[in-house]
Amino acid sequence: MQTLILVVHLILAIVLVALVLMQQSEGGALGIGGGTPFMGARSTANMLTRTTGILAALFMLTSIGLTMMAAHHGAPRSILDQIPASPAHTAPAAPTSPPAAPTPSAPVAP
Repeated sequence: MQTLILVVHLILAIVLVALVLMQQSEGGALGIGGGTPFMGARSTANMLTRTTGILAALFMLTSIGLTMMAAHHGAPRSILDQIPASPAHTAPAAPTSPPAAPTPSAPVAP
């Protein structure tokens, strides 16, 4: 269920971005956005605005739904919790000393 809502949420996000980019820009004080809009009729602009509002509401609902589902799944899990724990405070193996080097025999005095 959570995967289905997540997929719908992602699709809504992509469609919302596309709808916002298709709408006519106001231009502001920058002097851009003039000319003819992408979809020229005023009724088309109203339809885009209404559709954007509806999709935004659905996006918010899926966001709230995903948040509530995540809250009901209990404590967050970490990938580090899945690693088997090693025994704590184990003493390292005692280092082995290398075998003693043979000592050279003392020279014999004549």
